[in-house]
Amino acid sequence: MLSDGYTITIRAEYPNRPGMLGKVASILGQAGGDIGAIDIVQASGGTIVRDFTVRVDDEEHARLVVQAVTALPDVRVHQVTDRILDLHRGGKVQVRNRIALATRQDLAIVYTPGVARVCRTIHRQPDSVWDYTIKGNTVAVVTDGSAILGLGNLGPQAALPVMEGKAMLFKEFGGVDAWPICLATQNADEIVQAVMAIAPAFGGINLEDISAPRCFTVQERLQEALDIPVFHDDQDGTAVVVLAGLRNALKLVGKRLEDLRVVIAGAGAAGYACARLLHSLGVRDMLVVDRAGIIYHGRDKDMDPYKRWLAENTNRQGRRGSLSDAMEGADFFLGLSVGNVLTVDDVKKMAKDPIVFALANPDPEIRPELAEPYVRVMATGRSDFPNQINNALCFPGLFRGALDARAKTINLEMKLAAAEAIAAAVDESELSEEYIIPSIFQREMFQAVAQAVREAAIRTGVARVA
Repeated sequence: MLSDGYTITIRAEYPNRPGMLGKVASILGQAGGDIGAIDIVQASGGTIVRDFTVRVDDEEHARLVVQAVTALPDVRVHQVTDRILDLHRGGKVQVRNRIALATRQDLAIVYTPGVARVCRTIHRQPDSVWDYTIKGNTVAVVTDGSAILGLGNLGPQAALPVMEGKAMLFKEFGGVDAWPICLATQNADEIVQAVMAIAPAFGGINLEDISAPRCFTVQERLQEALDIPVFHDDQDGTAVVVLAGLRNALKLVGKRLEDLRVVIAGAGAAGYACARLLHSLGVRDMLVVDRAGIIYHGRDKDMDPYKRWLAENTNRQGRRGSLSDAMEGADFFLGLSVGNVLTVDDVKKMAKDPIVFALANPDPEIRPELAEPYVRVMATGRSDFPNQINNALCFPGLFRGALDARAKTINLEMKLAAAEAIAAAVDESELSEEYIIPSIFQREMFQAVAQAVREAAIRTGVARVA
């Protein structure tokens, strides 16, 4: 199966005579291209036009492959297309009217003069905005483009395709209308002011791809200022899905959460949030490791207020050293850092029946095929290996439940409810080392998450509905 990551289609015309197809296919292979499909587009007048769909390594490889085909005598390359770019052309989301607009009467109802009555109603009864506008089903997906996937700081315009994709997932799996908001500022004060200014139109705010530690400040200030949920998916979405997977992994190895010795590689947004969530559930034997090594109380190098929290609430023994030093006797390794920082020797140091979640993308902290002989349960952030820890398992259902409850915030109990519902989507009769987390296409799971989150919101008093 061809990966869509670097798949191109070369449309080439050449004389329709024996041997020409073989020549083109051969030169593609010699250039390192992996042919996935060959389709006839047109055959007439002694020539034939074919589309060659080819897997390449990257953009430079694509250029060399096309160059090789173009250099063939009697071959004319009409066009080269990229499936990914073509699918994104024009964007991936759009606004569509929910009510038909076909007559003057329709116009009078949805706009002037009829809309004035709705405006006056909302002015008199502010909470009715949830009933008579899009607010009750709309989320703003907000970014400054400073931490895009594994790409880094590419700015707001380059972040827009990711935010559109996020909006698609909200709609597809949660029935939530989400809209990308890409801000041309990376100043925390300006981000907070901008989100506060647009918040009246939305029932929730999903912060996305904002780098640490700024993301912590932005979320905290917005949570305090707004009466709608503010959720940073890179932090809390990751933590929820990690907890769901870990719950099921622990059933296989027969260990208790509070007894675990945990090592977290990465003290950014996701690492901090996962550490806090595990700490809230009673995990005390926990080491967090960043570029400067194990975080410990009294460390001065490369610290901020959030790492200081980690220093004060983890590493009770005051251990120091590298990631390799931290791995001795660990039950659970959680990688939220960069690829290939964990070795086989590190994994061998772990306790019996170790659990390894190597979630760095695109390259995990250790390749599964290297770790698997020595671990009981292995998970990554990738879809081409078993047990993908994917934030998309969380946020559509979580926001669906929060919106249905008209929640004022997303609290710890709602996150825990989401994690339990995700974990429960894997029936214990199906649970195995290669199946600890459900597929994103188990659509009934999102309904279960939404229901659990709604009930938790009502139970904890943050819902506007009973």
